Order: sequence, then C-alpha cells, then structure tokens
Amino acid sequence: MRPVPAQFVHPRFPPPPRLTLEVMSRSFCLLLVGTGLLQCAPTADEVIRRVETRYNAAKTLSLDFVENYNMQGHPRPPEEGKLTLCKQRKMRWDYLRPAGKLFISDGKTVYLYSAAENRVEKMPLKETDDMRAPLAFLLGRLDMKKEFQDFSVRPGDGGSWLAARSKNDRTPYDGIEILVAPNGEVKELKVSGRDQSLMVFSFKEERLNPPVSDSLFHFTIPSGAEVVDSVNWGGQESAKEAK
Repeated sequence: MRPVPAQFVHPRFPPPPRLTLEVMSRSFCLLLVGTGLLQCAPTADEVIRRVETRYNAAKTLSLDFVENYNMQGHPRPPEEGKLTLCKQRKMRWDYLRPAGKLFISDGKTVYLYSAAENRVEKMPLKETDDMRAPLAFLLGRLDMKKEFQDFSVRPGDGGSWLAARSKNDRTPYDGIEILVAPNGEVKELKVSGRDQSLMVFSFKEERLNPPVSDSLFHFTIPSGAEVVDSVNWGGQESAKEAK
C-alpha cells in the first residue's frame, strides 16, 4: 500500500498503518483456522487414541498389503497379497506374489506354507519371532502404551507418523513407525528389527467387519509336505529370502 501524501492527511486523522508481511501472514493463518483449513498437529496421545478406537471396536478386518524386507542393505523383491484378521489373534496372509505362499495364525499356532517347496513351518504364536505375528493382536486388545514407549509424532503424507520403541528387550523388533490417517486407519507400518533388518508394510482397501468364516484360519497340512517345527523360523525365513 502506498503511503498517503502529506498534503492529503487531515491533522486530526493519521494515515492508515502499512500492512507488513508479518501482519498479512498472521491474518491469513487466522483466516485458515477460522475456516477449518488449518489444523493443529495431533499429539502422540491423540494418534494412539484414534488407532485404538478404530481397531478395538472391530471384530474382523481385511486389506491389501505390499511387503518390503531389507536385511542390512540387502532388499528382497516386494511381496503382496491380502491380509484378513479376526479377533482372538487369528490372521491369514494370502500372497499373490509370490503365488502359493501362505501365513496363518489360528490363534495359538502360526503356519508358513510355501507351495513351491511344499514345505510347512509351524510354531506357537507367542514364541515366534516373525515380524507379521504382532498384527494378530491388532483387533480387540490393542494397547500401545503397554507394549511401547518413547512415542513421537511427525507429519506424514495423508496423516501422521507415530514412532515408538519396544518396552521389552526380548522382542525381535526395536522400534516401529506407523502412518496413521486422521480417521485412525493404519496406512503404512515400518518395523525395525534388532538384527538391523527393516520390514515395511503398505496397506490399502481396508474393510472393517467384513463377513469372515472361521474356517479361513484353519490350516490343513498338504499331503506329502515337509513339516518343520522350528524355534526361530521367522528369522530363518527372512535371512533365507534376503540372500
């Protein structure tokens, strides 16, 4: 705004103040806040509440996933498929790539099946080190502050990244990062292993409470398949696929 010439200024009425950049910026921010276009970044507690509220109320869940695994700088080819979850720690990972790969939890035991090798590896759910296993606890009993500590939040694409470290030194993972949408939906999950590995899951097409048959989580060992009862097969599988 140009200053008002002195000859046009009435002695009783001073000239209007200049609109500085700072004043204009503050006014614009106030306008955005008033119209709802600008919102304060959520706190860690708010993000945790959104996630727990969304998934603790669900009985079943299905979504598409892409899985990327990297062991100390050595990535393996991306894998993808469909994940189905049910309360009581039941889950089923149907892999489209590689075809014929299957990972199932019936609530007590986890099974990994490879059709290419006709091989089954199984282990109690509570004892497995597999990075997929913790997702079995997502529905109905999620309590993030019980399992994690040192929470922090940063802006993300379409939501907020929630980062945390494991409270238990015996877990195979040291920390996680979750991309959470404003409605509490988990869009991406990064799991950092204590062995310097990194597992990244990207999710889409989430469906809450779809009809799911309990038979989906029952695994029948195929005829002639090699069966392995292993103590740490989750880490063995990751190491083998990373080669």
